[in-house]
Parts: sequence; structure tokens; C-alpha cells
Amino acid sequence: MDVYTQQVNKELKTWQKAMQRGISIPGKLTRGLQRKINNVIPEKVHAALTAAVKQTTRAVVSGAGFTSPPPLFEEDLAIREAKVRDRINFYKTTAATEGALTGAGGILLGLADFPLFLSIKMKMLFDIAALYGRNVDDYKERLFILHIFFITFSTQDFRNKLYPIIADWDNYSRELPEDINTFDWRNFQQQYRDYLDLAKLLQLMPVIGAAVGAYVNHRLTDKLGQSAMNAYRLRILKQ
Repeated sequence: MDVYTQQVNKELKTWQKAMQRGISIPGKLTRGLQRKINNVIPEKVHAALTAAVKQTTRAVVSGAGFTSPPPLFEEDLAIREAKVRDRINFYKTTAATEGALTGAGGILLGLADFPLFLSIKMKMLFDIAALYGRNVDDYKERLFILHIFFITFSTQDFRNKLYPIIADWDNYSRELPEDINTFDWRNFQQQYRDYLDLAKLLQLMPVIGAAVGAYVNHRLTDKLGQSAMNAYRLRILKQ
């Protein structure tokens, strides 16, 4: 095993532990705080956020509006992942710029930012999938992308339930219907719609929205990129 693969295994094990750890007291307190904030946020805002998640889920499942380069057939993992990191850095900068611009406008532009930010994150995942040699024309690969998204931004208890699916994806995906038209995407998105980022909601606040928008978009995009790398590493190393 070369030095790079050893480092990859080390990072992967750290990620796997994070995906399967128990629910901490701070985590329970954060979830409680999020519920209180959710109760204060107007229902129209919740409806807009839910609609954005629903539309993005439907678009990803169908493949509508998302394009990616052809799958990269590169045997050397280090070279492949150098290209993946370049794409993550590109999208981190893009997301931070977009977040600062819309965050400065407070709640109205903040609401406009949410579907835009979802689109940026999903486009990044499509690019990463291609760099790992995955063909996103296959809707099952697009579902894997959604699972990466949800495991990154869900609460720990729900993350614990999602991890076994990702860890055994190649077997799990065999049980999925071959025909995309028979897949129940509505039920799928409803399972996850309530797991939104607490920090992201701060971007809807005026005055601090710009700073929060830039920082949060940058941080969350990086977090998602790292999750994607480890999820695909898991599949590659198992093979």
C-alpha cells in the first residue's frame, strides 16, 4: 500500500467514526436550540425552504438541469483526488461569493440564496462523481449523490441510520427499481426535509447576513466536499 493510500485510509476511518458516533449532549442541546429557532421563523420561510429541498431532490432524481463532464477513468487515486480538490476549492469560492452577496440583503435575498446554494452544492457533487469515474446518467448514482448530501447535513441520530446505506451502496442500489419512473422521490425527500443547517438559517438575518453567508457557504461546501470524497473512497477501496 503506497503512502497516499495509507493517508486516505486514515482519513476515511476518521470520517467513518464521525458518521457512526453516539449522540453527544452538545448535539442534543443544538437540536433543541434549532427547534426553538424554527418555532420563531415565519411559516412562509419554512415553506420556501421545504419547497427548495423538494425541487432540488426532484431535479437530482430526474437529472434535470444538472450536467457533468464524462466519467474520469484514472487509475491513480492521488491524481484523481487532486482534481477533486481543485473542484471543491472552486465551488467553495463560488458559494462564498454568492452567499456574501445575497446575505447582505437580509431575509428576502437570503431566501433567494437557499435554492441557489443548493444548486451549487449539487453541481459540485455531480462534478465529483464524474471525477471518481461514476456515470450520473444512471439515476442510482444520482441517488447516491443525494445520500451524500443528506448524511452531511442531517442530525447525528439520522446520520447513524444513513451510514450503513452508503457503506453498502452497491448492494443496496441493486434493490432499487430499474425504472426511474417507479421511484417514489416524494417520499424520499420527505424523509430528509426537516434536517436543515442551523448556521445556514443565520444567513437570513439582516446586517450579519453577508458575513455569515460568505463564511457558512464556504464552510458547508467544504464539509460536503470532504463527505463526498470519503463516500466515494469507501466504494473504491471496497472494490
